[in-house]
Amino acid sequence: MIVVKAKIKELTGECNVAGDFAEALDKKTTQLVKDACDRAKANNRRTVMAKDI
Repeated sequence: MIVVKAKIKELTGECNVAGDFAEALDKKTTQLVKDACDRAKANNRRTVMAKDI
């Protein structure tokens, strides 16, 4: 898992965090990273950059 549950709770402050939130955020984050890697490869780079997001 990429996402750290403690950091989510720290960031949300007063808001409660549902049990399935971290898993859903992890899936979305993982896909975002994979897509960024694909874009970097398509541009003949091995380094993922902010512009790939």
